[in-house]
Amino acid sequence: MTSAVRRAGAFAALCTLSLAVPLLGPAVAIPIPVVVLLGALVVTDGPLFDLFAYPDDYEDGRLYGLMAFVLAATALGVVAVMSSMTIAAFVGAVMLVGYGNLAARLARRRADDPSVSVGAFCLAGGLAAVVGQALALALAGEAVGAAAATIVFLAASGALLASILREVLILYDAPVIMLVVGLVLWLLIELEPAVGSLEVVVALAVTGAFGYVSYVLGAASIAGMFTGVLLGLLTIVFGGYDWFVVLLSFFAIGSLSTKYRYEEKKARGIAEANDGARGSANVLGNAAVSLAAVIGYAASTAGLLALEADVFLFAFAGSVATAMSDTLSSEIGGVFDRPRLITTFERVEPGTDGGVTWQGELAGIAGATIVAALSFAFFPEVDAVGAAVIVAAGVVGMTVDSLLGATLEGTVLGNQGVNFLATLSGALVGAVLVFSVAAVG
Repeated sequence: MTSAVRRAGAFAALCTLSLAVPLLGPAVAIPIPVVVLLGALVVTDGPLFDLFAYPDDYEDGRLYGLMAFVLAATALGVVAVMSSMTIAAFVGAVMLVGYGNLAARLARRRADDPSVSVGAFCLAGGLAAVVGQALALALAGEAVGAAAATIVFLAASGALLASILREVLILYDAPVIMLVVGLVLWLLIELEPAVGSLEVVVALAVTGAFGYVSYVLGAASIAGMFTGVLLGLLTIVFGGYDWFVVLLSFFAIGSLSTKYRYEEKKARGIAEANDGARGSANVLGNAAVSLAAVIGYAASTAGLLALEADVFLFAFAGSVATAMSDTLSSEIGGVFDRPRLITTFERVEPGTDGGVTWQGELAGIAGATIVAALSFAFFPEVDAVGAAVIVAAGVVGMTVDSLLGATLEGTVLGNQGVNFLATLSGALVGAVLVFSVAAVG
C-alpha cells in the first residue's frame, strides 16, 4: 500500500492536467478525463493501483476514489465551459484541492498538531489556486495583472472554505470539497467584487489577525477560526469595514461573555464546550444568516436581485442583534438562579432550554442596543427609527430562540439549528419592519 504522501502527490499531479483546458481548449481536453477514467476501471492491482488507491479501494479492487475525483473535476469543468463561471476559477479550484491536500499530508508527517496540517492546506492550496488561475489566464491569452485582485480574493476564499469543509467532512471527500469550492467561487464571480489587490490583502491581514487572536485566546477552535476569517473577508469585500465592525462586535463581546464566570457555568453544566472555544458549527449557526444578508446586499447592488439593498442591510443588522442578544442573555443570565420557562413561567433548573432570567433578558436587550448603536454610527441608512427597528429585531430573535429552546430543542432541533432559526427570525423582522416603515412614510 502506497504512502498517503505519494498518493496525494499523484493526485496533485493529476490536478495539473486541468491546465489542458485553457491550453488546448475544452474540445481537445475532453479525452484526458476519459482516458483517466478508463484507466481507473482497467487498473485493478499493481504499482499504479497502489499509487492512487485509498484504503477502502482495496476491498473491491477498484479505484473508486480516483473515479470520483475525476468525475467531480470533469463536472466542474463542464459547468465552467457552459456558464459564466471562468475557466481560471475551475483550474484554481482543482489545483487548490490537489496541492492543498499534498501540503497537508507533508505537514502531518512532520508535526502531530492538527493546526499545522490545516494551516499548510490553506496556505499551499491558496497559493496553488493563485498560480492555477494566473496560468489559465496566461494560456488563454488574457491579461493576468488586470485580474490580480479577483485571483487573490477567489484563492483566499476558496482555501478558507476548503479548510472548513475538510474539518466537517471525512478525509477522503476531496471530490465534494472541489465541487463545493468551485460552485461558491462561481457565485463570488457573479457578484463582481469591486476591490483592488491591496484591499484584498489588507482585508485578509485584518481578518486573519482577528482570527489568530481568537484562536490563541481560546475563543475559537481551528475550524472556528477559519470560518470566522472567511466570514470577515466576505463581509469586508461585499459590504465594507463598517459591516465588519458590526459583525466583529458580536464575536468580540460574545466571546467575552462566554468567558464571564466560566468556571461557575461549568460547574452548573451550562458552559460552552472546549473551554468556550467556538467551532465552525457554532460560528455558522450564529452568523450564516448575516453572511447571506451580505451576499444579498452585494447581489442587489449588482442588479442581480430586484429587492432594495437596504432590506438586506437591516436583515444583516437584525441577525447580528439577535446573535448578540441571545448570547448575552444565555451567558450572563445563566449564572443567576431561579430562571423561568418562557412558555409557562414555571421555575426550572439553571441551564434548562427555554429558561430565562430577568437579568439575562436585560443583558439581551443591551446586546441588541449595542448593535443598533453601531449601525446608527456606521450606516447612513440607519436613523433613530432604524436603530429602534434593529433593537426590536434583536429582542424578537432572542425570544424566538428561547421559545424554540423550550419546545423543539433536543428533540427536533439542535442548538445550532435553534441559533440559525433565531437569527433568521431577527433578520426577517428587521427587513419587514424597515420595509413597513418605509411604506408608511
